[in-house]
Amino acid sequence: MSWIDMVGYLGSFLSAITFFPQVYKSWKAKSVGDLSIWMILIVITSTIIWLVYGFAKNSGPVIAANIVVLTLALVLFYFKLTFPKK
Repeated sequence: MSWIDMVGYLGSFLSAITFFPQVYKSWKAKSVGDLSIWMILIVITSTIIWLVYGFAKNSGPVIAANIVVLTLALVLFYFKLTFPKK
C-alpha cells in the first residue's frame, strides 16, 4: 500500500467516525429531537452518491468511509423515526 493510500484511508476513517459521537449520544438520550430529518436525508443521499462514485473508481478509501457513514446515518434516521418526541 502506498503512502497516498494510507492517507486516503486515514482521511476516510476520520470522516467516518464523525457520526459516532452523535449516534452514541442519541442512543443514550433516546432523543434526536435536535437533529433535522432533512440533514439526515441529505447525508444518506450524498453518501449513496459517493458510494456509486467509489465503486465506479474502485476507490477503497471512498467506499470504506461511505459504508460507515451510511450505516451511522441510517441508524440516526431509524432513531429519528422511532424515538419518542420530547
